Amino acid sequence: MDKEKTIDALNQLVEINNDRIEGYQKAAENTEERDLKELFSRFEQTSMNCKRELTTEIQKFGGKVIEGTTTSGKFFRTWMDFKSALTGKDRKAILNSCEYGEESADDTYQTVLSDESEYLSPLQQSMIREQHNKLRADRSKIKSMLNVLVEA
Repeated sequence: MDKEKTIDALNQLVEINNDRIEGYQKAAENTEERDLKELFSRFEQTSMNCKRELTTEIQKFGGKVIEGTTTSGKFFRTWMDFKSALTGKDRKAILNSCEYGEESADDTYQTVLSDESEYLSPLQQSMIREQHNKLRADRSKIKSMLNVLVEA
């Protein structure tokens, strides 16, 4: 197993979780609705837990943990601010923005699991699959909430 490639793969997931943490903090700022604030707080906590697990694995290899976010994540949060200003913090617009961010997280996890799995131990792969399932559950919750709005 190539130690540097393992660290790089794990750091990709740290970075996308950093995006989720900042994204859900931003989403909570952009709504006055209590249920959304609570939901976003739970999603943020999920990513904080994922990041903690990933950080532990990176440190086992003596690696440096990425502290920043992706360029696309920074752009996305700026877009969320702009969109929120235009739509007046509309529930549907905020949830649509969150769903877009979840798609990016899902893609990153899928890519690491399919393209980088040779650099990950079976335990790391299992941990990442569990995290991926949690993030997918979060995405499903957002999709369900959007479907309710569309049907209303």
